[in-house]
Amino acid sequence: MEISALYHFPVKSLQGHKSKSLPLDRFGAIDDRRWMLVDNDNQFVTQRRLRAMAQLKATATGDGVRLENAEGERIEIRQPGREAEVKTVRVWNDDVRARDAGDDAAHWLSEQLQSPVRLVAMGEEFNRPLEAPRSDRQVGFADAAPLLVISQASLDDLNSRLAEPVSMLRFRPNLVISGCEPFAEDEWKTLTVHTHDGPQVFDCTHPCARCGIPGLHPFTGRAQKEPLRTLASYRRWEDGQIYFGMNLAPASSAVTDQATGDRNPVTIHLGDRVEVR
Repeated sequence: MEISALYHFPVKSLQGHKSKSLPLDRFGAIDDRRWMLVDNDNQFVTQRRLRAMAQLKATATGDGVRLENAEGERIEIRQPGREAEVKTVRVWNDDVRARDAGDDAAHWLSEQLQSPVRLVAMGEEFNRPLEAPRSDRQVGFADAAPLLVISQASLDDLNSRLAEPVSMLRFRPNLVISGCEPFAEDEWKTLTVHTHDGPQVFDCTHPCARCGIPGLHPFTGRAQKEPLRTLASYRRWEDGQIYFGMNLAPASSAVTDQATGDRNPVTIHLGDRVEVR
């Protein structure tokens, strides 16, 4: 098995992009879901609420993030510094401290989405432990775990059942793996990627229960019956949830915090060999 695709999503629930490499730190993929939109109550906002978010592309830059709409209009936003306002925001059931990205970003995004929002970013005070028994590990603004992996065979199996195939972007993974059977990831316990930095081990924390976002077109936000209707016909488990993909967390010794300077971050590349158990 090998890594056949890698994805970055710099701002939670905005468009992301393919990547040739995926550097990691203790929060997951560097520059992945390190920014998030919040409303006037400091609650996180996603495409589930504002479908037009699907029309905005986010690209990490050397010192921040670039946002672009479908017409090519863009804004460059710098990483908030120590002088930026630190506010408590909520992502799902977690209250975390994040840095406000400023009025220019808030005005541009609010105008694009026709709804009042602000952009926040992770800073050095950010702290969001995973649930026990992995509370020694951290996650950024991602829903439930630092990384998400899906096998290419699982998507191929789904597309073989659809009248019109869908892209992997519907499911917003970080890692795509080729060379296994469809839905083999359901049973994985650990995943080892043989990187240039040496073998790196990841815990498979739990299968990914899907919300309504795979039913939204990844570039327009338009709601569609597929692929969730077909997935529900054969991937709905006893708890009533539809599952597609596996959540990952680096083993406690797999990566070192980027801020410590003890070592360079681990980086996953396309073509890296993968072993599972």
